[in-house]
Amino acid sequence: MGYWLRHTFIVIFVLLFCTISNGQSHSISSQEPTSFSEFFTPSDTLNKKRFNIALTGTSLLYTGFSIGLYNTWYKQYPQSKFHLFDDWNEWNNIDKAGHLYTAYFQGVLGYKGSKWTGLSEDKAILVGALCGSIFQATVEVMDGFSENWGFSVGDMAANLAGTSAFVVQQKVWGEQRITVKVSSWPKSYPTDNISAVNGSSFTSLDARADDLFGSGFVESYLKDYNAQTIWASFNLKSLVNKDNKIPGWLNVAVGYGSENMFGGFANEWHLENDDRFVVDEIAFPRHRQYYLGLDVDLTRIKVKSQFLKSVLSILNIFKLPLPAFEYNSLGEFKVHALVR
Repeated sequence: MGYWLRHTFIVIFVLLFCTISNGQSHSISSQEPTSFSEFFTPSDTLNKKRFNIALTGTSLLYTGFSIGLYNTWYKQYPQSKFHLFDDWNEWNNIDKAGHLYTAYFQGVLGYKGSKWTGLSEDKAILVGALCGSIFQATVEVMDGFSENWGFSVGDMAANLAGTSAFVVQQKVWGEQRITVKVSSWPKSYPTDNISAVNGSSFTSLDARADDLFGSGFVESYLKDYNAQTIWASFNLKSLVNKDNKIPGWLNVAVGYGSENMFGGFANEWHLENDDRFVVDEIAFPRHRQYYLGLDVDLTRIKVKSQFLKSVLSILNIFKLPLPAFEYNSLGEFKVHALVR
């Protein structure tokens, strides 16, 4: 049930918006903040009021998320005994990259929210790891009891890889030198009619995309695997030598995407009347894309406002549209002025 993975982003965004802080900023004491800016600054010792706010908010949102997800989605479909489902190579594994990305940024934001409360480094890392694991595992378990899906070992492995990417860097370097990001921009699809194999009905790729990915901007951003690219963004200054003259915010990113996907495993589908449609693979070849481009680590831009640092920290989970090279599985090299 890969589409609902993206909806976790909304939950975490709301959960941590008021508690995110830049992990490299200075700290304040556990006393009550005296200004709006200080409210967003991490406490240097445990602030029980902040901790209780974070704990209560997290518990309520997790409970609400779980109950809401079950009632609005899974309850509508047949349930079964817990079982596995092999979805490896579905959507050319863009969904697996999405799982890694989501678990990673949940871990990062959970860690920063914990530092805001004044938890120690080790405890904050643990909380981040739990945030990156529990939310995702909840969805996977629900999948496991759903007759239409199943528990995906590949999805769970990607979740653990994303959480590990956060934990290992924080433990070894004390910071995130390689960040996982996403870029996505709604795509336009042809409206020309395509015929069913038996010629009895017609549809279009635009209609198929609306059915799969939704028609609105938000739905398309969250669901359209053809429009998404998952990036690993490397901060040059921190990885090469912190004493060099490379701007601290400059990153180089490698990305993975795919295009012309109109079905999980193949570009064919059936309508409710059992009419079968097959996409012309010559006109719309299903292929993978590999990118190399520039990026910016927004958390390393020097600003004085703690609130602005918090905003930049949240926005840093998105890859900025900047120039990039592309090589794809069709054997093509391309240069993009902007990769969105």
